[in-house]
Amino acid sequence: MLRHLYLQFYVGIVVILVIFVVAFGFLWRVLGREARLEDKLAVAGELLTAAMPPATASREQQRDTLEQFRQRLGLDLSIYAPDSTLIASAGRPVPALPDSRSEHEFVRGPPGPVWLLRLHDGRFLVARVPGGRRPPGTFLLFLLVVVALAVGLGAYPVARRLTRRLERLKAGVEQLGEGDLSARVQVEGRDEVASLAESFNQSASRVQELMRAHKMLLANCSHELRTPLTRINLALSLAGDRIDPQRRADLKADIAELDQLIEELLLASRLDAIRAPESRENIDLLALAAEEAARDGIPVEGRSLFVRGDRTLLRRLIRNLLDNARRHGGDPSPQVEVQSQGANAVFSVRDHGPGIAESERDRIFAPFYRPAGTSQASGSNGLGLALVRQIARTHGGDVECRAADGGGTVFIVSLPKIGEAPLAAPDMLETASVP
Repeated sequence: MLRHLYLQFYVGIVVILVIFVVAFGFLWRVLGREARLEDKLAVAGELLTAAMPPATASREQQRDTLEQFRQRLGLDLSIYAPDSTLIASAGRPVPALPDSRSEHEFVRGPPGPVWLLRLHDGRFLVARVPGGRRPPGTFLLFLLVVVALAVGLGAYPVARRLTRRLERLKAGVEQLGEGDLSARVQVEGRDEVASLAESFNQSASRVQELMRAHKMLLANCSHELRTPLTRINLALSLAGDRIDPQRRADLKADIAELDQLIEELLLASRLDAIRAPESRENIDLLALAAEEAARDGIPVEGRSLFVRGDRTLLRRLIRNLLDNARRHGGDPSPQVEVQSQGANAVFSVRDHGPGIAESERDRIFAPFYRPAGTSQASGSNGLGLALVRQIARTHGGDVECRAADGGGTVFIVSLPKIGEAPLAAPDMLETASVP
């Protein structure tokens, strides 16, 4: 087996050249043989002129003479009278050439190369190689077709084997790019493609190890952070009136924010490790949205559409979008809808805030990214929208941010729909304010 890719190409080219040289040599030999045949027929014609019996001889005598020469020369011979009447022949009769006026003529054409010799008494002798020969142009075309087929058949296995391995390597890279860190490709051969496949497997294993170490570190850090937070929270409770009430409230808010950040970090880390929800059930998206919106007294419009997924994750998705709209959406309450769009259930949340610049509408879904003009004091830690996108894609959907008509921003989540219920009455969807 060749170890290097360039050797495979080199050997393939050499084989093609060898085929071409052999074919060319065969063609040269055939064409040279036809040239030598013309010379041989000219010499044979001189001998036939001297040996042929006169025109007054019987047909049997002339045929016997032609037969003797046919056996010696291996040619089909025919002799014709001046008026193109066949006198005698040996072998298969050769058609006359009545239009010819030359004494000696060699014709390349159907039914093969034919040599014509006119005798001194007006008779003419016609000779042909038995079976005839194809014209050089036709034979050359046939030979080129054979060479092309040979080159194609010889090069295809090498090229297909190489491209098939590259296709498998490409599929492995795409699988890794989609988040499947266990993706590996089979190592075949010992050339550069095999070396590339081995390097890919080693890199994928290293990335998987680093991600596993990163998630373990994140989980351990989150666990260790929660222990002192619990102690601080306990200390605040035991301190009683020794701490200013406002200071106590601020500290508790900070602790709650840190605890939420830790929870979201752990959730983001877990979503990175899975490609589909771990638990799946049929969920009425409208009912789930209405249940979450009731916490803030926000009405929900639309119809009951069923999706399949993890109820806890979808609840977090809805809650994060509602919290984002409440935090940045201005005074009016957000507008929440659940609508059907083709094969998808679409959940949308529109706020009435200042809006988001078009250049930042995709970047806001990156972890810890805050749009221009957003301060940390707003209460956002930069993970809420990132979790929304992760949860949506884990369920086979996606989320996008658009500018709303009349100002503000609308976040649209599309999820695969598995069914829907009849249109519900609007008064059944609105929820009362929660004190």
